[in-house]
Amino acid sequence: ERVRAMGHGYVTLVSADGFEFVVDEEAACVSKMIKSMMQSSGGFSERRNNKITFPEISGKILEKVCQYFYYKLQYTDSRDSVPEFKVPPELALDLLMASNYLDC
Repeated sequence: ERVRAMGHGYVTLVSADGFEFVVDEEAACVSKMIKSMMQSSGGFSERRNNKITFPEISGKILEKVCQYFYYKLQYTDSRDSVPEFKVPPELALDLLMASNYLDC
């Protein structure tokens, strides 16, 4: 039986090139877009299946986005110094577009 409570389940994020990333739902909900899909009382199939496909985001970019979700979750409200989230220059533009789309 799947656990549906917020932060107690997992969601699978699928890239345009078919890579699948299983991410803690709490981490995935760093994205406001994913959060609204997962919390909506509407009939989003993504909520029922806990699987979201991103036809415009490559696996390489989605992997970095998932890393950011966990980084953001770990360091939000941290009293320790927050390390830099490193982004390779060749990914910067695509990552910016993905983060804008995902609202994170």
